[in-house]
Order: sequence, then structure tokens, then C-alpha cells
Amino acid sequence: MKEHNWDLVPKEQLSHTFARQVIHTDSMTIARVYLKAGCSVPEHSHPNEQVSILFEGSMKFVFAPDGKEVVVRAGECVQIEAELPHSAVALEDTVAMDIFTPQREDWISGDDAYLRGK
Repeated sequence: MKEHNWDLVPKEQLSHTFARQVIHTDSMTIARVYLKAGCSVPEHSHPNEQVSILFEGSMKFVFAPDGKEVVVRAGECVQIEAELPHSAVALEDTVAMDIFTPQREDWISGDDAYLRGK
């Protein structure tokens, strides 16, 4: 058993519109993400299944290859299958929790440039 306290998890400011707190377990990555209105996450895919749960705000997700758009609001979540290309934009200031399985190896290694400097 391991206990985590979000108040003690460092917040990484990856850009002026995107910050995150991250916990990596043996089999998953859990992130509390903070997006300012207009923050755009460019299209990408990963070998991880993802669940995004919104606590505050709203986001529009766009899924390739058909361009399907889904707006997720506070109190809602979206499940994204592994390898599905997707992008997102914060429609308003947003706080969400992203859960990935397995771990986000690219986040552990720092190979997540698509999130930095936006």
C-alpha cells in the first residue's frame, strides 16, 4: 500500500496554459491537469488507454480519423482507447484528472514535447 497526497505532488508548469501533477504507479499514470481557456493539446496518440474526468470547466476532444467532436463538461468523463489519435482544446479554465494504463513512459522519460511550450 502506498499513500499519495495531491497537496505534496509537485506541479509542473509545461507552458503558460498547461500544468500537471503526476503520480506513476506500477501499472498506471494518474495526472491532475490544469488547462487555461484556449489551451490546445495537438493531435497525438499513445499506447495507453485513457480516461479523462473533468472536475471544473469543459473541453472539446476531436478524434481521428473521422473528426468526431465530443464536448466533455465538469462531472463528465471520456474514455479513449489506446492508439486512437486525438486532440483537445479547453473551452474554459479546466481542471481534470487523466488516468492512463499502462504507465505513460513518454512522461516518465520526458519525451512529451507536444505538451510543452504551447
